Amino acid sequence: MAKGKDIRVRVILECTCCARNGVNKESTAISRYITQKNRHNTPSRLELRKFCPYCFKHTIHGEIKK
Repeated sequence: MAKGKDIRVRVILECTCCARNGVNKESTAISRYITQKNRHNTPSRLELRKFCPYCFKHTIHGEIKK
């Protein structure tokens, strides 16, 4: 099957606060969410406010490469 022509693609969102600071001192993990986006409507990188269980607050989660 052709892999490059799919309109809806799976993307991984990663907490920018945890990734920027390396990792929080309390935990050794980075918050990640998996979602889908429409490639034609949103060609740029996706950024959403999601809850980070390691920062204990809502932060911006940005799209990363697989």
